[in-house]
Amino acid sequence: MLRKIRIILATIFFVLITLLFLDFTGTVHRYFGWIAKIQFLPAVMALNIVVIVALVLLTIIFGRIYCSVICPLGVMQDIIARIGIKKRKNRYNYSKAKTWLRWSILALFVLAIIFGIASFVALLAPYSSYGRIANNLFSPIYMLGNNALAYIAERADSYAFYRKDIVIKGLATFAVAAVTFVVIAFLSYRNGRTYCNTICPVGTVLGFFAKFSLFKPVIDKSKCVNCLLCSKNCKSSCIDIKGGHKIDYSRCVTCGNCITLCNKGALKYGMSWGNTNRDEKTAVNEKVAVNDGIDKGRRTVLTVGAVLATAAAVKAQSNIEEKFTDGGLTPLTPKQKVEREHRIVPPGAKGIKNFTSHCTGCQLCVSVCPNNVLRPSADLLTLMQPHSSYEKGFCRPECTKCSEVCPAGAIVKITAEQKTSIQIGHAVWDAGLCLPMAQGIRCGNCARHCPAGAIQLVSIDPDDTSENAVMFPVVDEEKCIGCGACEYVCPVRPLSAIYVEGHEVHRVI
Repeated sequence: MLRKIRIILATIFFVLITLLFLDFTGTVHRYFGWIAKIQFLPAVMALNIVVIVALVLLTIIFGRIYCSVICPLGVMQDIIARIGIKKRKNRYNYSKAKTWLRWSILALFVLAIIFGIASFVALLAPYSSYGRIANNLFSPIYMLGNNALAYIAERADSYAFYRKDIVIKGLATFAVAAVTFVVIAFLSYRNGRTYCNTICPVGTVLGFFAKFSLFKPVIDKSKCVNCLLCSKNCKSSCIDIKGGHKIDYSRCVTCGNCITLCNKGALKYGMSWGNTNRDEKTAVNEKVAVNDGIDKGRRTVLTVGAVLATAAAVKAQSNIEEKFTDGGLTPLTPKQKVEREHRIVPPGAKGIKNFTSHCTGCQLCVSVCPNNVLRPSADLLTLMQPHSSYEKGFCRPECTKCSEVCPAGAIVKITAEQKTSIQIGHAVWDAGLCLPMAQGIRCGNCARHCPAGAIQLVSIDPDDTSENAVMFPVVDEEKCIGCGACEYVCPVRPLSAIYVEGHEVHRVI
């Protein structure tokens, strides 16, 4: 019964958190956005003490049920491991904990947070890893299904569904998501919870508290017949029957599989504070070599492969070219990404330093951005962290979706009224590229579309006051909020004649 309850709860959490990354209508976020905020690492980054204490207490009482119920990456591993079990039963064996590796990775992870090495943090964070997988791999499939339904609805004169463009917002992040999925899927299919109990920093932290949990699976040695059925079906490889009927509770995710499979009633889930299932005589007199069937170098090779693939993807990102037309047959040169001195981070981020130190690169804000403004960074130090880019849209003053969904405190919640007064950057005008100055052509697009009224048009010839006078833009930096409307609508290509330069620290104007 406990196992069934766990599976039901895990299914509900997994489906809902996946929909947070797929649903572009905002309906799921309105009711279930809190699920992202109870993930362990985002709660730590946001200094959400209530959630942190609640999750630690949950682990101390019930064991690592967070990893098997709430964490989406953990549940995904269980799903893939389940497929592997159907192919071959009794496929696992006990293996010794790689304690030195787990704590070394955790130490590096903490140092990366302290020194602001965001790419390393984003690469290992379990919730963020799943978020990138959902946003980059699952979302296109979901959009295809939605567009197919929209096509059918159009033929039936229904507006129940509408088409949504399928956009890969960053090749580097897509490659990282794909490699992460392949690596974790392979490890899960072959060896169950290897990633959770070897690499995942959250698993290491919660594993420490789980050793002292009040409720845990306990082996009754008097009933055990040493059939090894529990050990051969433990996806955490933490049940050591031959070595003294011990369970490594730092790795046990309290899935209940062993209790369900034991037909002798030797395993039960009950109160046992401090019980380590240690048979002292057996522990002293018996040393058993356990063949865990795992190549010890495999994890290292796969991890190195993921890093190399990421680096290759970052390099490839700069070589991509888009081709599109003006709606007819005339090819248009795509806008080139502006090389800014300071990157632009969303309103509510307070500034670059605050944003970098809190963001885990989960891509939730990227997935809900309706104007395709937020894009994952391809820079190595800030890899996968979002920044604003105005080639395909601009940051509309009335939209605050990114601030509403961020679970890590990288973007604090703001209202539309507050957003209109937050200056995230300012527009910079390049006279050498501007059409009125370079070719004597009347334009004024930037001034007409500026929602802050920060751009005024001034006649090139002071003596020409006619309606047909050629005019150039003048930017009032005190009024400009850095929304990027001027950069987006500028007809000059490949570089806009007016672009936004980001501010290191945001200010209210």
